[in-house]
Amino acid sequence: MKFARFSRNGQTSFGVVQDGRVKALRSDLFEQPDYSGEEYALDDLQLLAPVQPGKLVCVGLNYRLHAKESGLPVPDEPMLFMCSPDAIIATGDTIVLDSDTDRIDFEAEIAIVVSKTCKNVPSEQAANFIFGYTCANDVSNRDLQRKDGQFTRAKSFDTYKPMGPWIETELDPDNVAIELRQNGETRQSSNTSDMIFSIGRIFEFVSSIMTLNAGDVIITGTPSGVGPMKGGDVIEISIEGIGSLSNKVASRQQ
Repeated sequence: MKFARFSRNGQTSFGVVQDGRVKALRSDLFEQPDYSGEEYALDDLQLLAPVQPGKLVCVGLNYRLHAKESGLPVPDEPMLFMCSPDAIIATGDTIVLDSDTDRIDFEAEIAIVVSKTCKNVPSEQAANFIFGYTCANDVSNRDLQRKDGQFTRAKSFDTYKPMGPWIETELDPDNVAIELRQNGETRQSSNTSDMIFSIGRIFEFVSSIMTLNAGDVIITGTPSGVGPMKGGDVIEISIEGIGSLSNKVASRQQ
């Protein structure tokens, strides 16, 4: 099932997306669902980022071909860093570049949405604590990344984590096509089967370090083909079985 977060008449709700319509929930996304809400045409609603996580955990260098193109060895364990959840925006929102001269890259990623509080989850039980999956763009200022020697500032600017359009709960996340188009031209085209660490292994590793709570998000790394963006671009990320996340890019001075 696809679950969206949306705004209508100033009210924020969750709902189930099917056949171009949304059935609103009368409950929170992570409670026992109450499907007795009103039904609306999807086009009449403003889609919001599917969740507002307390934590946004990120995995770097998790695709074999991306490691190869980066000239870096395959890591022995997932490489983690944190980003600000306030960087998250929805499909249709605008990515505002923090610099008009720095190299700022797109990165298509599949994101995990946690369903309930957990700690020390074995990989084979991870699905019991995952609500679903969505598309994400891990926008990254490469100049600041090199300058700082770490990732937090380079990847945490407001608008630097587009996410959406909704959460898909029925998916084999370890074998789906992932693609990014820049102004209609394909820049990244891969499959999550190229991931070095599976979704279950990532979940096990992260939950061994920190408690995860309902709504927390883990983004899981990007495939090969990463490249720079500029003001005026349109970046669209599609993941098989989920849908498409689309965002315009604005320069700092616009």
